Amino acid sequence: MWDYTMKVQDHFRHPRNVGNIPDANAVGEVGNMVCGDALKLYLKVDEKTRKILDAKFETFGCASAIASSSALTEVVKGMTLEEAAKVTNQQIAEYLGGLPEEKMHCSVMGMEALEAAIKSYGAGGKPVTHEEPEGKVICKCFGVTEEKIRKTVAENRLRTVADVTNFTKAGGGCGKCKGEIQRILDDMLGNKPSAAPPEAFSQLTMVRKIHAVEEALAREIAPNLLADGGSIELVDIQGSVIKVRLAGMCRSCPSSGVTLKSFVEKKLRELLDPAITVEQAE
Repeated sequence: MWDYTMKVQDHFRHPRNVGNIPDANAVGEVGNMVCGDALKLYLKVDEKTRKILDAKFETFGCASAIASSSALTEVVKGMTLEEAAKVTNQQIAEYLGGLPEEKMHCSVMGMEALEAAIKSYGAGGKPVTHEEPEGKVICKCFGVTEEKIRKTVAENRLRTVADVTNFTKAGGGCGKCKGEIQRILDDMLGNKPSAAPPEAFSQLTMVRKIHAVEEALAREIAPNLLADGGSIELVDIQGSVIKVRLAGMCRSCPSSGVTLKSFVEKKLRELLDPAITVEQAE
């Protein structure tokens, strides 16, 4: 489904520095089971030079989470804590030759685990768990605050709601917070609010619904399926129920049901309407 670089695939299949360091003097944790990704980073720091002598990790997550954690440990080994404190999520992604936009939050998770580990060293080696910046919670599905959104937008020069979702997961659940995310972006980027909101998908004529869905499939969904030898076509629209047909390698894939719900439906909800349901046509 995702277009992973060879280096991402290598670090996923053969992750470096997996495990813990019994005498680690810096331990940082980030993530939770609710959002599906969690990372625990162990560092062994030389007390005289403040250089990171060793780095290992334990993680629960997808291929990108594992690869990003592996890359992080390779990047920081040999650095001083001061140098490591300047490592960004973009550097982690670049080390891997890039990550799919939808998986950039995995590199952010690595950066946050590193920040927590550095705080841990300053606290005498006691494990430190990364905490979301305090403030108004914008995305209740994933507990993302306005402060975190603003920080991530500024650090990564994000421009769209989809960018924010890719980097923080905010907006990736029920989608009800997307208006608030757009408000934050408008404020930070100096955008003037539109005179009128775009017409709701449910209010479109059938012809316009078909056009909107086909455009979304062609632009945002089909290229990812094509990378794995699959394709997709629109069969019917009944209210907010969209019926599609998976073809090629996707048709016989045992994970086609997951692809339909976790990727196709999620993406159409994000782009068109949170109420959309996607079904496989007979």
